[in-house]
Amino acid sequence: MIIRRRLTVGVGILLATLTAGFGSVLPASADETPTKASPKVELVLDVSGSMRTRDIDGQSRMSAAKQAFNEVLDAVPEQVQLGIRTLGADYPGDDRKVGCKDTKQLYPVGPLDRTEAKTAVATLAPTGWTPIGPALLGAADDLEGGDSTRRIVLISDGEDTCGPLDPCEVARDIAARGIHLVIDTLGLVPNAKIRQQLTCIAEATGGTYTAVQHTDELSGRVKQLVDRAAEPVVTPVATKGADSCTDAPELKPGLYTDREKFGEHRWYKVDVLPGQELRASVSVFADRAVNNDYGMLLRAVTTHGREIVRGSESGTGRTDAISSGLRYPKPELDDNDSKPAAETVCLQVSNAFSAPASVKTAPGMPLELTVDVVDAPDEAADVAAFGLGHGWWLLGLLTLTGLIVGLLFGWISRWRVAVWRTN
Repeated sequence: MIIRRRLTVGVGILLATLTAGFGSVLPASADETPTKASPKVELVLDVSGSMRTRDIDGQSRMSAAKQAFNEVLDAVPEQVQLGIRTLGADYPGDDRKVGCKDTKQLYPVGPLDRTEAKTAVATLAPTGWTPIGPALLGAADDLEGGDSTRRIVLISDGEDTCGPLDPCEVARDIAARGIHLVIDTLGLVPNAKIRQQLTCIAEATGGTYTAVQHTDELSGRVKQLVDRAAEPVVTPVATKGADSCTDAPELKPGLYTDREKFGEHRWYKVDVLPGQELRASVSVFADRAVNNDYGMLLRAVTTHGREIVRGSESGTGRTDAISSGLRYPKPELDDNDSKPAAETVCLQVSNAFSAPASVKTAPGMPLELTVDVVDAPDEAADVAAFGLGHGWWLLGLLTLTGLIVGLLFGWISRWRVAVWRTN
């Protein structure tokens, strides 16, 4: 009997050990979140003839750029896939047509071999034209594929010399693709026209412009931008609003991007259950020159006729981003009600932008929409929770208030006249 008991215990221990062993070799991916795609960065370097100028710390702009690149390549985070593209590096002639095609990928976007990348940069010599627009298009193609964050860092000392292809328009077209690609620009010359063009390129994609005049500033800023690409960020989901709520895309909680033409209305819809509150905010970015006195509205309309409108305007100044938000709480159902059904809330984004005749209005301006659905508060502070957002109750309340104030004012005036006559 003792032997049987010991055998049973031994078999149990053996089975438990084998079970634990099999559990340890099972794929862990079933319970773990998928590995996030590596961020992609491409450095785009101007190698045009003007980079020979010796005005950065006693050396040429090209030498300063090479020194900065070597320092940046030593510091690139392991998870970043990095590539290098040049513009104006090969053709020294005067044929504009050929010079404006002079852009190529010097080092492919991928895991970084620091020695190979440094060797490729060391071979560069200032040569030709400044085809910024074609270089940006090429860099956007280099970064295609996957759902990782993408960033272009453009270093240049001059304006694009390959018009009429406007690099600012190229940047807007890249942003309109919905691939969430950010372009940061660095200018090596403190020139107003160069600054204006590079700033426009950056702002069109939500990037930044930085003026640098020293080698340490250049390497420090590029390192910072590469590190920023490695930081975890929420990637917006590209969507396309409709002309009516019926055809509008149904959105779940998250961050979305779209493009809205000047004076356009775009519709989206969100389902909200009883006891939930919809929170929506929208920002429209003026990524080009626009006329003063512009604004935007965010409107929520329900199937039961309730309406909430929130807006914002710029006044006579310029506001690069104009934003608004609203809350729509839906009350809980009574206990005796059946299974709760979701209510469709239609969100309408409208803008009142106009532009000078010389400004292109296509593609539309970038729009960012945030949608969240949370538990509704027990006592919502927003008057829309009490049905006032539709307007009729509010109008009645204001009418009643005005009537009472008018009666009181009339009574006080008559009393004061009576007292004056008596005295």
